[in-house]
Amino acid sequence: MSLLLILLVQATPAADLVPISREQRQALGVTLAPLQKADAVWGPYFPGRIAVPNDQIRVVSATLPGLLTAMKVAEGEPVARGQVLAILQSPQLLELQRNLLQALTRLDVARAELERARRLHREGIIAERRYLEARSTHTIAQTEVEQWRQSLLLAGFSAAELERLVRERRLSGTIEIDSPLDGVVLEQLATPGQRLDALAPIYRIGRLDRLWVEVHVPLDELHGVAQGTLIELREPRLSGRVITIGRMVHGADQGILVRAVVEEGVDRLFPGQFVESRLRQQEEGEGLYRLPRSALVREGDRSVVFVVRDEGFEAVAVEPRAEDGEYLIISGDLQPDDQVAVSGTAAIKAAWLEARS
Repeated sequence: MSLLLILLVQATPAADLVPISREQRQALGVTLAPLQKADAVWGPYFPGRIAVPNDQIRVVSATLPGLLTAMKVAEGEPVARGQVLAILQSPQLLELQRNLLQALTRLDVARAELERARRLHREGIIAERRYLEARSTHTIAQTEVEQWRQSLLLAGFSAAELERLVRERRLSGTIEIDSPLDGVVLEQLATPGQRLDALAPIYRIGRLDRLWVEVHVPLDELHGVAQGTLIELREPRLSGRVITIGRMVHGADQGILVRAVVEEGVDRLFPGQFVESRLRQQEEGEGLYRLPRSALVREGDRSVVFVVRDEGFEAVAVEPRAEDGEYLIISGDLQPDDQVAVSGTAAIKAAWLEARS
């Protein structure tokens, strides 16, 4: 306490300079730390969730009602485009094939009738009306064949299977359900032996080469956030860019949905995973520094740090800009090579206030 009284006597009245010798500094337990240049102003961490982008998700469904006889993959397995995922037995598939073959037979008859009518019409044996009727019947038969062909394609038949059906005229009640993309099985939605309706989901497949981070950010923390703003995850330490800022306030937490995309290091993330993330609110600028919270001293509405000088410490006004864990991002009239007091600041503040009184 006697040392502190000496300081109070030595301090220059009405000044921001507090004379403290090196010996007094040691006695008061004052320690120093250099300023760290801040690369940006970051907001606080908020909870978020990892999601798969909508355009990278496909739901694999039963194309026809039937019995799910086999499932070739399970949740978590990688799959390739065109790989067989499941096998379905469907009586309706037999009906579609039979309809196509019958339509092809009718088309053959209609084609022969059209050729005969065209020849007879040229020879003047039949009226034009008979020829037009034959041509109309042929067109209808063509349309019917195309209808059943497309129905089989929608049911999961490949072009090669269609050609084989037309060539061999052999029916099959088995549908092989293929993967629509390269990806991972995110969810299994059915079980072997289950009877499925048409369009009943079997798998959910996702491509995981890029992922979304979805965060609810309070309205008062959205300043400076725009498309392209950097987002940083606490663990794992990854970063991405904001692609969407919502326009509705979430009722439960009064936050705005901010969505960012992560493209590097995605193998360390998992869809549905909860993460903590923060948004860069300001890019690197002049006069932004990072220092321990203990270095900041408040006096009324004013915030200062004590910068070491040859004669002692100078109180320099600063403005806190953001929080970064145990550190603060501040701006002020400081130099990159300045050192500030990070402990013993209470004694320096007392001497400073006494000098100003």
